[in-house]
Amino acid sequence: MSMHTVSQPLEGRVAVITGASSGIGEASAERLAGLGATVALLARRADRLDSLVERITKGDGSAVAMAVDVTDAGAVRAVANRVAGELGGADLLFNNAGVMLPAPIEELRTDQWQEQIDLNVTGLMNVIGAFVPQLVEAGAEHGVADLINTASIAAQNIFPNFAVYSATKAYVTHLSRHLRVELGPKKVRVAAIEPGIVGTELQNHVTDEGALQWLEGSKKTIEWLTPEDIAEIIAFIATLPPRVNLQQVTIMPTAQAS
Repeated sequence: MSMHTVSQPLEGRVAVITGASSGIGEASAERLAGLGATVALLARRADRLDSLVERITKGDGSAVAMAVDVTDAGAVRAVANRVAGELGGADLLFNNAGVMLPAPIEELRTDQWQEQIDLNVTGLMNVIGAFVPQLVEAGAEHGVADLINTASIAAQNIFPNFAVYSATKAYVTHLSRHLRVELGPKKVRVAAIEPGIVGTELQNHVTDEGALQWLEGSKKTIEWLTPEDIAEIIAFIATLPPRVNLQQVTIMPTAQAS
């Protein structure tokens, strides 16, 4: 095995990343590109994607920006066709787009409920529906493909005022378990990652005063995870031997109890 192969274990692979314009998606794009993957960057903010492509290519990586709203099923299918036509198809999908909008259930913030369901559940399914055929094809051809979904520790634990968000993330985790059973025999590994508190733009969308106070207070006692920490886990999953599937990975700040 050459040193080039050792240092570029993802060379020849095509990784599609949603929510790639910031946070975990952005950091993971840079990490996977650094390991040799060609990364297709999906998010709504085209300017942010273009800047990320520029950084990656300056570092001798390969990246393509594909601006899309994952809640638009037709637009996602069109992007999947682009990935197939321009890059030869995806063999790694990191489903990372999401939003967190906590609020007491009695406030009846149905607009926020719907926004979280639309992005965290429907958007996730749109992307899975568009790209799973490519993953199955890659698994058959190369012996391995990866579907990695971002859930949350909220899928397991109880956080007041986070009911709808937590429910959407529990959906992601349970869906991933089922898909692993369906797709594993077809050489497609499926993993759900469940991070604790990560410092990203996710917190910037929070408007509930109680949740904001809890988040601010946690900074005094917990060193939050960084997007780069999660990117390392994504890279680790993707570079495991094909026989190894990490079904569910919980990643917590050392000082976060739950």
